[in-house]
Amino acid sequence: MKDITIDWALRATWQAVTRMYNEQAKEYDSSMAIGFTLLSIDPKAGTPSTALGPKMGMEATSLSRIIKSMESRGLIEKKPNPNDGRGVLIHLTPFGTEMRTKSKDVVLRFNEVVSRMVEKEDLEGFFKTVEAINQLIQEKKIYTNSTT
Repeated sequence: MKDITIDWALRATWQAVTRMYNEQAKEYDSSMAIGFTLLSIDPKAGTPSTALGPKMGMEATSLSRIIKSMESRGLIEKKPNPNDGRGVLIHLTPFGTEMRTKSKDVVLRFNEVVSRMVEKEDLEGFFKTVEAINQLIQEKKIYTNSTT
């Protein structure tokens, strides 16, 4: 264990989680990226297309491909934004709402099983650690100049 770095542990764990979610999504001819996008769309009011990328932490080009795929599969539809004549709202179709529910169930199941298997204090420590890492990155406290 002494040779494992923090970034390696994070990356390896996230890759395992991604594989697990993609295996589940495959049962519905879908992907983790589509499930994550479904969960990021407001099921009642829709979500402005310009807000979706930042909300998910994704680049516009990657999100654009996912949105096109979701639209062609009948999961979403685009509607004009009544508050912004230039903008578009992404809305779930009835099929998209159904798939969103399945995606939510998969995420909740993962959280339920992990929460049952990991001590509450350890889980709290995990969240505290992740929060600290994100704060260090956000505040640019890890690499303070461009030469490092």
